[in-house]
Amino acid sequence: MSFSERLQEIRTGFERPFWVANITEIFERLSYYGAFASLALYLQEKLNFSTEQTGTLTGIFGGMVWFLAIFGGAAADRLGFRRALSIAYLILGVAYFLIGSIGAPWLAPVRNAVPLGLFVGFILILPALGVSLVKPCVVGTTARASKENVRSIGYSIYYTMVNIGGALGPYFASWAHRHLGVENVYRVAALSVFAMFFVVLFFFREPRQAGDAPPPSIAAVARNFCVVLGNHRLVLPVLGIALLLRIALSVFPTFGVPYWVWVLLLFFVLAGISRFMWFLVIFTGYWIVFWQQYISLPGYIHGYISANADVEIILVTDGLTVICLTLAINYLTRKIPAFPAVILGTVITSVSWLILAFRPTVWGAILSLFVLALGEIIQAPRYYEYISRLAPAGQQGTYMGFAFLPIGIGSLIGGWFGGTLVHRFGEVAHRPALIWWSVTAVGLVTAALLWIYDKIVGKAGTAPAS
Repeated sequence: MSFSERLQEIRTGFERPFWVANITEIFERLSYYGAFASLALYLQEKLNFSTEQTGTLTGIFGGMVWFLAIFGGAAADRLGFRRALSIAYLILGVAYFLIGSIGAPWLAPVRNAVPLGLFVGFILILPALGVSLVKPCVVGTTARASKENVRSIGYSIYYTMVNIGGALGPYFASWAHRHLGVENVYRVAALSVFAMFFVVLFFFREPRQAGDAPPPSIAAVARNFCVVLGNHRLVLPVLGIALLLRIALSVFPTFGVPYWVWVLLLFFVLAGISRFMWFLVIFTGYWIVFWQQYISLPGYIHGYISANADVEIILVTDGLTVICLTLAINYLTRKIPAFPAVILGTVITSVSWLILAFRPTVWGAILSLFVLALGEIIQAPRYYEYISRLAPAGQQGTYMGFAFLPIGIGSLIGGWFGGTLVHRFGEVAHRPALIWWSVTAVGLVTAALLWIYDKIVGKAGTAPAS
């Protein structure tokens, strides 16, 4: 097939809802990553949160999206994609506007009536309600509004749109921060997604295909969650207790929890989860390492490299690298089996932070993020490939939904972990390089545990050999 014929296939192979949904995805990702890029500086420098509270709250913002994504797909199917997308962008517009207005006088009565940490934590959860609806709608529209012969290209277009938005977000956050003030980063983000609300209303039509399966109910998704989780009667109450304790610590900094309590809770969780969940728990370590670029790095750069450094522009590095090098890196690593590729990507992402430990400069930070992105490119597609092969017949959808869990858990734990490291090694010990040695250690331990898991599970015959 000639290039012109293939181009004609692409031009005629996608219905209008495909292009509308994917274009709006650019602006959704632009807003999300722009907000994320400025969040740590906003909380610490504008709202005067401590480093520990900043880390915890930043982790909540990044983590809740991926938890709610498990149920967002079922909700989007029940509502219909057009209605769900409209609601999602409306929620996102209000949520980002509220984040930018946390310190505004008109919110003072509410702000003064409850603990500030609880107030801010609640507002930071709101964007997750919108994002968890957007993603399944865009992916589902890509499937329904694409002809079979161009569907794989459709997913490539979707992935490209996501990364374009991810790269542009920190850039526009930098412009808004420098010219309008950091709180207006969130008002610009609000305008961006609010405009998409009208785009969906005026241009998006519900994509339909003959033979579409009836949508699963939220109850069915919850039952699948319990089946994959393992002994949910043990695990869910323990996780609930841990979450309540974590919230109490973020709201009341003087509230103390002995370490033996955390160890006991962890023991019960690990004793009850399935082997598949063991894999996801181990892989959480990768995302603890990865999310430090948004959690610890902004404050580190302003505190220990340059107070005038443009952090948001530095954070463009990851998304830009992914856009430029994904095809080349995937071609070079195509012969590496899935699980070894996941381990290799984890190692590369982990050691990337040592560059910053040895070279605490702006260019050192950029180079660290460049190497981090190389690890991300190597592991990400192979991670989803491994899970798709691991899933039993008929349960691929459920297993792929759970693939997002380590991203959310990694952000929540990574927020607490990063804030603790910056406080202990930066503010107390005045040895900030140890922050990155500690982050690297977590990643390398994760890679070692993944290798052990692969050997044990492979020998037990409970997963396909990688």
